[in-house]
Amino acid sequence: MLDHESVRRLRACAQALADGTREDSAETVVRRVFAIQAQDATAADLGIRVRGRDITARAIRIAYEDERSIVRGWYMRGTLHTIPSDDARWVLRLLSPRILAATSRRYQQLGLDDDLRQRADHLIRRALAAHGPLTRAELTERLTTLGIPPDGQAPFYLIRHAALTGVLCHGPQRAGEATYVLLDDWLPSTGRFRWEGDSALTEVARRYLAAHAPATLEDFAAWSGLPVTWARRAWKLLAESGVITEYGGLTMLAGRVEELPGPSDTPDVRMLPAYDNYLIGYRTREMSVPALHQARVWPGGGLIRPTVIADGLAIATWSRGSGARSIKVRAFGPVPPQIQREVDMEKDAVVRFLRPTT
Repeated sequence: MLDHESVRRLRACAQALADGTREDSAETVVRRVFAIQAQDATAADLGIRVRGRDITARAIRIAYEDERSIVRGWYMRGTLHTIPSDDARWVLRLLSPRILAATSRRYQQLGLDDDLRQRADHLIRRALAAHGPLTRAELTERLTTLGIPPDGQAPFYLIRHAALTGVLCHGPQRAGEATYVLLDDWLPSTGRFRWEGDSALTEVARRYLAAHAPATLEDFAAWSGLPVTWARRAWKLLAESGVITEYGGLTMLAGRVEELPGPSDTPDVRMLPAYDNYLIGYRTREMSVPALHQARVWPGGGLIRPTVIADGLAIATWSRGSGARSIKVRAFGPVPPQIQREVDMEKDAVVRFLRPTT
């Protein structure tokens, strides 16, 4: 079995979070890691920033809205992620049937039977075709014509249903608020169904390993939300085609087992946002966060705090203070001066990203 430090550094390098590895654009960041956790839009932007080289918030908006090279939607585990736009359709086709099935009980609790969901999809499609992009509040107002109460969770679940059935996706921001657009209008010919069936399953597993290995098939199942039986099939197919190899009791893509760089004299410090992929891309946590401090990163209630890592190991949590340019770092223990200098540089970079001067 590989030692924890080797596993951690390989994973951090794969995520462009160690050894000086950074990508030059929002699109290349997202392509490298395949999916950026995005239930919090600002955290998603920070997740791209931390893996990039001088990427601004404006550059990220251009990638979303002008280039349309990345898109936000409900993918892994039915949660919001940002993925490459040309992967949107085939990934949705692979994952959405299971997400919809897993949501069936909630639909029943909210009184959203199959007929009502189909009528809502049709209404949303017509509204976006005629008046889009539209915000959640604007779509909710139109859904009330079907007898849907504007308060509560029903409008959200119907909007999410329309996304999972391929009707809509996230579009441009309007005054900082998300809007929705027709998927076929926003991404008219991007990707389509590049992979289907087993080829889609093995491709999403290969993408996971490219960005997260060394890992296990159980890690992949936890990250994707797919059953372990599906993960086993993906591993079997990848092994039969020679794509993967065992490495210290874990799995890596073949040809990458010699990529572990030598230790660096200068620690690579990064400030991860809340809910970052690096922290939730695996079934267990001990590789990235010391057991003694895991409750500080995962305090409960579904929260995952912004975290400072040095060479892939969590050393602190952080938060934005009350001032416009204030960031508070709460270290797990004494921080050596060399690492503190890197922390201070990262704090300045985050402030510039969140509060650009121009």
